[in-house]
Amino acid sequence: MASSSSTAAETPSSSDSSVPQAQPQQQQPASTRPVNASAMASDPAHPKKPINLLRGWPSASLPPTAALSAASQRLLGNPSLATPALLYGPDPGFEPLRGALAAWLAEFYGTPSDVERVAVSGGASQSVACILQSFTDPAYTRAVWMVAPCYFLACPIFADAGFGDRMHAVPEDEEGIELAVLEAGLRKFAEEDGGGKGGGENKCFKDPGPHRKLYRHVIYCVPSFSNPSGKTMSLRRREGLLELARRYDALIICDDVYDMLQWQPTTTTSSSSSGEGADLNKALLPRLTDLERTLGPSPHDPPGKTFGHAVSNGSFSKLAGPGLRTGWTESAPDLAYGLSQTGSTRSGGAPSQFAAAVVYELLVSGGLAAHIRDALRPAYRRRHGLVVEMAREVLGPLDDVFGGYFVWFRLPGGLKADEVAKRCQAEENLAIGTGGLFAVQGDAGGPRFENEVRLCFAWEDEADLEDGVTRLGKVVWRMLHGKPMEVAAGGAGRGLDELK
Repeated sequence: MASSSSTAAETPSSSDSSVPQAQPQQQQPASTRPVNASAMASDPAHPKKPINLLRGWPSASLPPTAALSAASQRLLGNPSLATPALLYGPDPGFEPLRGALAAWLAEFYGTPSDVERVAVSGGASQSVACILQSFTDPAYTRAVWMVAPCYFLACPIFADAGFGDRMHAVPEDEEGIELAVLEAGLRKFAEEDGGGKGGGENKCFKDPGPHRKLYRHVIYCVPSFSNPSGKTMSLRRREGLLELARRYDALIICDDVYDMLQWQPTTTTSSSSSGEGADLNKALLPRLTDLERTLGPSPHDPPGKTFGHAVSNGSFSKLAGPGLRTGWTESAPDLAYGLSQTGSTRSGGAPSQFAAAVVYELLVSGGLAAHIRDALRPAYRRRHGLVVEMAREVLGPLDDVFGGYFVWFRLPGGLKADEVAKRCQAEENLAIGTGGLFAVQGDAGGPRFENEVRLCFAWEDEADLEDGVTRLGKVVWRMLHGKPMEVAAGGAGRGLDELK
């Protein structure tokens, strides 16, 4: 991850009157600033082509450009849609898209269609920020609990909302979040509140008004094909997590952005049968917000309201293109409406109004479903299989996943990911995601992931993916053995043969 800081020259003390005062540092030229959190500090003089396996973006070759162009033309040619699309929209979002989304999500998740549960957002990240604005208060909300390893760019969103020193890591195992750890933390806060320590009920900065409520805790997770680990939370863990949230008045923010990017395994050495024989046009597991539908009102709901304890945060970024900045939430109707009453939404009109209208046309035409089915899933299935097979040949055993964007694994021989990444950058012009990047910020006692690496298989072209993993294998081998990679006695696969 490129740093956004610059190193200033050392200046003399201002107490020395014989030395001129240092002038204010000039603004850093825009061309030298990192353009995003996964920018690669590439050396243009390096003899090898830069390859970025850190960047978690969709490949530039994959957005449905032609279908979006056609959708835009249909929209602008229809005054009944074009006019509202170019004006301020209703608070919950572009109404035709809400209806189409409700039906589309109901078909995929096997749930009843209910437009009152859907609100349009300006993308998943903006949605998290608005949820925190509307349903938390640093004087009342006790803590934020994040599954670790976590999506690293979520941490600054919580910090900006006033929770920089109250983010707590909850480890995961093969089934997902470890509920015993989470429950112990929640219980500790409940005991403190019962003893009058930091209850905060009468010290709130915010007035939620009649359409919102404040939650005591927030839990953040990516239940399916998690970023970065790729793991999918089991059904029993989802049920247990929801039970804890309802008991301790926590809101679970579920980034469900990868759910539709699922496929059957391609690798012959797969250690799991997950996804085999499944209908990929249907969700493999229910969302937490779907599980809560049957549970009735919560004891923490205000009279006459049902806010629930789970919100599904969706996005078209991974399906049609991040530049659309359009997503949605699905939740209990009162929470959905309360979210639409966030001040910035009410002032600015529905988020992404024009882009939402374009997405509506893409959705109702069947173009988005076809793109996911015929372009995205096959492409990512190939890319994932290529990276996993190659990584196994040059790095050793590797768990498999069947969806999302990422491969996550432990480096062999106790190697430190930061040191490997530096060598990859210097020797191979290769960027990788180091495990420490995905630790929960501010939780000094949480897991650090010093030996883990995340590779994204969505951004680079297939040939560069293979080359990138090969380069990583070379660096790992040199660090372990102090010499270039050699073929082991009796041979060890084509990958090692190529790395001589």
